Amino acid sequence: MLHAAAPEIAARVGPRPAIIEYGSGSGRKTAILIRALQPVAYVAIDISGEQLRSAVASLAASFPGVRMLAVCADYTRAVRLPELAALDVRRVVYFPGSTIGNFTHAEALEFLRNAREVADGAGAMLVGVDLKKDARVLHAAYNDASGITAAFNLNMLVRINRELGGNFDVQAYEHRAHYDEKAGRIEMHLVSAREQQVCVAGQSFRFAPGESIHTENSYKYSVEEFQSLAREAGFEPDYCWLDPQRLFSIHCLAVRG
Repeated sequence: MLHAAAPEIAARVGPRPAIIEYGSGSGRKTAILIRALQPVAYVAIDISGEQLRSAVASLAASFPGVRMLAVCADYTRAVRLPELAALDVRRVVYFPGSTIGNFTHAEALEFLRNAREVADGAGAMLVGVDLKKDARVLHAAYNDASGITAAFNLNMLVRINRELGGNFDVQAYEHRAHYDEKAGRIEMHLVSAREQQVCVAGQSFRFAPGESIHTENSYKYSVEEFQSLAREAGFEPDYCWLDPQRLFSIHCLAVRG
């Protein structure tokens, strides 16, 4: 989608902006956007310092003419960027993927308001949003036969064991995900297969058979629902790109003066 939309995004954003990305990841999607927008500067913001530095270093090697900045911070807040104050360029906040779906609606509204503040008066935001779709499609995606989502969910217990001194028996938990159509969200759970007692960071927790740990929500939006949320946050929807199956969307939002 980004490959196809990149020329139109560049036309709407305008020449030589500053791209401010929340959560840089591997940088693959970022490289597509940098090639299309030819920015003056690229700022990556993330809480994982090691991953952040690695991603920015890789992009810097590919785009030596772009000023690169790595900012280790919580991007759910309005991050101050004094390095951009002297640059008289349009700021474009970039939030790809569908991570905004992990926020409740109230959290998503606050997040967008903070992003609007970072984008500044004439800025814009590009954000990926997973769309509402048939519950059977969502169930197949979050309970995939190859077990990718299950491994992702169970990895939380692996991390707790490693980083918080936990003693979870990972094999004693099962991944389950279901779509709450009324709330418009996927809920992911880890369900205890038996009665067990677990210690984490010196605290003891007892689980009954069938008791679950609610690990994640993933909210889905219609295009109209998300655009309404964006307006409430102080943006004006400029354009929305959809894939042919209308499963995913990329929104271009302009800061409303």
